[in-house]
Amino acid sequence: MKLETLETLEKNIGYKFKDIELLKNALTHTSYAYEHGVASNEKLEFLGDSILEFVSSEYMYKKYTNLQEGELTKVRAAVVCENSLYKIALLHNFSEFLYLGKSEIVTGGRKRKAILADSVEAVIAAMFIDGGLEPAKKFIIENLKDEIEQATKHVGEKDYKTVLQEELQKNGEVKIEYKIIGEKGPDHDKTFKAEVCLNGKKLAEGIGKSKKSAEMQAAKIALENI
Repeated sequence: MKLETLETLEKNIGYKFKDIELLKNALTHTSYAYEHGVASNEKLEFLGDSILEFVSSEYMYKKYTNLQEGELTKVRAAVVCENSLYKIALLHNFSEFLYLGKSEIVTGGRKRKAILADSVEAVIAAMFIDGGLEPAKKFIIENLKDEIEQATKHVGEKDYKTVLQEELQKNGEVKIEYKIIGEKGPDHDKTFKAEVCLNGKKLAEGIGKSKKSAEMQAAKIALENI
């Protein structure tokens, strides 16, 4: 992989490495490391996981002073996860820069969620080693603040979808589906309408300021009807 290719990734993530080998190491999967006799990104991933948890915890502690410890823990668990890291990898096109072994490339490794999520943690650690906490912190907060904000809006809600599922499955396996059947308002102030169906039959509708809250409201009303 050419140096200028990694420079493209540096532009994507907004950080210029003093030691480009750190970035290369962060993108080196075990399959490539085994084939070429070099170090993989596993140790960087281990460090990056800790940095990610610390930075996100500090950010939430300072910004969301109204939330209690248990609520902060729930928000962090919802945000600091494989799915969120995978989204970051997709946003910055990490798949194009991974060093993968031949077998991993053939089996679709460039699109594998776990590999991409792990590479984000490794890159965070590489940024920390290369430039200290600040660039790593900047990258984490810029990429997770919207997810964190969204998660805080639902942290106090009772999970009516789970309660409904448990209630309906008491007598055996059932098919529960949620559909967004309408939305209105400008982009900055949308209202969504959702419906919940049991084995294809509509149980209830709900309205909310997000798709998730509309589905939650539909589940709540379905429970009340039951």
